[in-house]
Amino acid sequence: MKTLIFLIQKISKIFDKMAAICFFSVMLLIVSNIILRVGFNRPILGTYELVGFLTAVGIGLALAHCALQDGHIAVSFFMERMPKKSQVLIDILMNAVALVFWVMVTWYIGAFGRSMMQKGLVSSSAEIPVYPFIFLISLGILGLCLVLLMRLVISLRELTAGVTDNTVLWGYKIPDPEKRT
Repeated sequence: MKTLIFLIQKISKIFDKMAAICFFSVMLLIVSNIILRVGFNRPILGTYELVGFLTAVGIGLALAHCALQDGHIAVSFFMERMPKKSQVLIDILMNAVALVFWVMVTWYIGAFGRSMMQKGLVSSSAEIPVYPFIFLISLGILGLCLVLLMRLVISLRELTAGVTDNTVLWGYKIPDPEKRT
């Protein structure tokens, strides 16, 4: 289990670094385009399209790391007041529903990317193929699915009291079943 957790953490960090490269590229592209447009009257062709593509890819790739860091919005006000077992059950339900949803999203975005590749769809002004960006977004969401699966497995282990190690993950310690109150 620790190896799986380490692998998913590593994948999410790699995706996060790829997202950072995307956002840095967006910044560099916009600044370069402004300098070339104002200084030399020679703008970069397709800047608007590339900024949109790179931003979408960056967001898609950053999702797994955000979920791993618990960076998403959560309503903990009510959860903290519930018994521990109820918290775990709700956590299992939410992770399972989210996992099913995001797996379907990954599948359909991948199918959409294949469709765009077969049709040969390109962007309107720079004629950049669209499908690589769609596949990268699907890959990023697949990383999110791995994080959700890991959270689900950890919650199930916690519920069934099969946790034998005190794995520290996301800033909290998974309790030992013998010490549970």
